[in-house]
Amino acid sequence: MSDAYSPVPELNSLKEFDERVGNHYYAAGFELLEFDKFDAAGGYSDEQEFIDSFLCFAYANSSGSLYTLWRMDDREDLATLPVVVFGDEGGIGIVAKDLRDLFRQLGCDWRQWPSWDGAQFMKPDADDEPSPRHGEYVAWLHETFGLTPPDDPGDLLDAAVVEFRAQLESWVDRFYEEE
Repeated sequence: MSDAYSPVPELNSLKEFDERVGNHYYAAGFELLEFDKFDAAGGYSDEQEFIDSFLCFAYANSSGSLYTLWRMDDREDLATLPVVVFGDEGGIGIVAKDLRDLFRQLGCDWRQWPSWDGAQFMKPDADDEPSPRHGEYVAWLHETFGLTPPDDPGDLLDAAVVEFRAQLESWVDRFYEEE
């Protein structure tokens, strides 16, 4: 049994950074959770196939929305799976094509605001303070992966939506029962 945070090297690296900066935000509302121990999908379907297809790893915002990896197929490299957000008030949306795109989005320090219409990032107000460890995160992102934040995290979100939204919606429709 491994002591690693997860079976995903990229998430393990983020966890090491997270532990190094302590109890301080480095991206708006983002907070790692115990890997795959929180059931983000349970409120949508009782079908085990549905529940097992989402690997939860973080809060997406301070109100309880959750980031998950969508196990859409049986690929071995889990870091290449699409990132999906489950909204705390409902809704499921594609956020990023993969973990590295999410990491780049987090580098913008914008709030995640999912809804029934999908995921979206909210630009901070001009008087909003950046997350306390944001600069350290951006430096870590560059040093660890050679990545930089985009000008607008919505650009990466839009690309992921084009690639995966229809597939996710079709797949979810097989399981989700509206009351």
